[in-house]
Amino acid sequence: MAMKIVRFNCCGMDVHKNLVVATVGITDRQSNITEYFQRSFSTLNSDLYRLKDWLKSHHCSDVCMESTGRYWIPIFNILEDEFHVHLTHPKYVKAIKGKKTDKKDSKWICDFFKHDLIKFSFIPPKEIRELREIARYRYKLVCMRSSERNRYQNCMTVFNVGLASVVSDPFGKTASNIMKEVTKSNVIDDDKILKLIHKSCKNKDKILDSLHGYRIESDQRFKMEKSLDHMEYLDQLIDSCEAELIKRAYPLRGAFQHITQIKGISTLSAILIISEIGIDMS
Repeated sequence: MAMKIVRFNCCGMDVHKNLVVATVGITDRQSNITEYFQRSFSTLNSDLYRLKDWLKSHHCSDVCMESTGRYWIPIFNILEDEFHVHLTHPKYVKAIKGKKTDKKDSKWICDFFKHDLIKFSFIPPKEIRELREIARYRYKLVCMRSSERNRYQNCMTVFNVGLASVVSDPFGKTASNIMKEVTKSNVIDDDKILKLIHKSCKNKDKILDSLHGYRIESDQRFKMEKSLDHMEYLDQLIDSCEAELIKRAYPLRGAFQHITQIKGISTLSAILIISEIGIDMS
């Protein structure tokens, strides 16, 4: 029994960093015989526009390709407006071992696509994709800041500064002011330290005890100063990303504001959620 043909004119693409191999399969509706047209293109913009024209010349509007790294994105950007572009995970179109070439892979994808045997990946609209890019960049910056904070705390631990053990937030206002004072000199002025401690802090004596006996060498002092500078710079970048996210999400607010009614989800958290799943739940 022959498999049902769902798409009588479709294209499968094998995408690489510098090469795209496209195979258009056109099936005769009477005989169900498929004729294949294959061509290779570079990933330069001029060649991708030639790929677009070539697909038009075959009246092909349905395209399927693997989500290979980020190499599919430039192709998708050029074809998105005029074609139905489908993306799939490579595991769903994996060819038989030993029978793989770029041309065979392209035809293999075309055949799977023709019979509708592929599970497609979710591609949100352009404004959501742009939101996602900024959200993921912000996440990278937050991870960098966390790494820098760990590096800074390691320096404190190595030189017997036990401040992180007696304050609730080692990067809070009290701890930050004390560490700025501590890194200036190896001699502790108790009165000056006490003035830097917030009034609501209950462990004033423990804070002084955590500082006695420390000695920060010049190389670590330099490292800690630069680490603080880096953290302040990352804070600025993260704030800029969050401002941009709110600005871009504002026109979509009607579709996601209700999410903030869930306990623990702020406006920013809601924006980060829709940047990944979009706003169309259909």
